[in-house]
Amino acid sequence: MQKIIFNLCNRDEISTKVNSMKTKYDTELLSIMNLFEKTTRARLKDCFINRERLVFIIQPDQLRKALGKQNENVKKLEAALNRKIKIVEFSPDILIFIKNLMYPLRMISIQQDKDTIIIKGPDSKTKGLMIGAKAQNLRNYEEITQKYFEIKEIKVI
Repeated sequence: MQKIIFNLCNRDEISTKVNSMKTKYDTELLSIMNLFEKTTRARLKDCFINRERLVFIIQPDQLRKALGKQNENVKKLEAALNRKIKIVEFSPDILIFIKNLMYPLRMISIQQDKDTIIIKGPDSKTKGLMIGAKAQNLRNYEEITQKYFEIKEIKVI
């Protein structure tokens, strides 16, 4: 079981310690997380801002509730926040979590070799989307995954 410790830093920030990595939530991010939970009624695990997109990590078995009928919750949130959002279902299995994180990108196989995750993509276009310009997408996937699991890197071959 994962231990989360909340500390009050000042009036504008709340700090959490998850797997010995420290994350700070400012009041804007906390209000976004609150809006997400009120709109979807799904239990939220975490939230990240990646460039122009918000990534919400939700508890297992909450995806249908978070999306809503015909993705109505996603549409409401995108309109209210004026940003694209991505909802990712957390899984205690690292390989399933990474598949969820990279969805809708397809992969031929995914395996773990000690502290490295190796992903085989179906074609060069999909591999390029997984990696991103200057490996930016891959580093974002690694950073999010390292918050919950002890891995060194993710490789796309």
